[in-house]
Amino acid sequence: MKSQINHQLLLSFTALVLFGFYSCDYLNHLDNNDDEDTAIHGDSTTYDVDANGIPQFAGANYIDLNDIQRISKFRSDEGHDYSDDFESCRSMKHYFKPYDSIDWSQVCLFSPISGSISRIQEEWAGIQVQIQSEAYPAFFIIIFHVSPIRAFDVGDQVVEGQQIGNHIGSQTMSDIAVGVNAPNGWKLVSYFDIMTDSVFQSYENRGITSRNDVIISRDERDADPLSCNGETFTNESSLESWVLLD
Repeated sequence: MKSQINHQLLLSFTALVLFGFYSCDYLNHLDNNDDEDTAIHGDSTTYDVDANGIPQFAGANYIDLNDIQRISKFRSDEGHDYSDDFESCRSMKHYFKPYDSIDWSQVCLFSPISGSISRIQEEWAGIQVQIQSEAYPAFFIIIFHVSPIRAFDVGDQVVEGQQIGNHIGSQTMSDIAVGVNAPNGWKLVSYFDIMTDSVFQSYENRGITSRNDVIISRDERDADPLSCNGETFTNESSLESWVLLD
């Protein structure tokens, strides 16, 4: 009888240990996922761009514009599908193509805002740096294919106009995206919508007369839809995808 009781106690103890092990593992898994989601889109701070409009708070160029020949339009068919929770199958960022005559790895990249590094991700070419705005914490700047000027850590503070590195090189173009935690999901907006008038002046000096010159509206894109297989565009747009700078 005593042996049977000990056996039952041992089975109960083993079950509790296994439950505790798998429960902790499951909780850790949840915590890791939460951390990953936080790293991508920050905290719970939101901003309603539909109700409040898009603030113009980027007071510096993210790239040395003297080195750039042309810029892809927001919602173009350039590159691959890069869309948000509200739209799909369109490139909701901008590619900046340097002149072929220069060394692309010497093109300087800067933080266009003051804020903190919220994510660093290795890419097939360079790293992706995400910066959370200090003035508007729901907004994030994402700069792709960076060769960093130094080692950065998540949480590091950067100031407007601070050089963060150079473009990785001629294997790919430089690109930038801007995302905001909207009340109903992750929303992408154009980099040109958040830059100040003084920054946009540098683009006017290169022949861009309006911010709309580098933005395909949602209605225009919906009327001329793209097809996608995964992230790959499978048809071509009838809309112009690029703006050539003077």
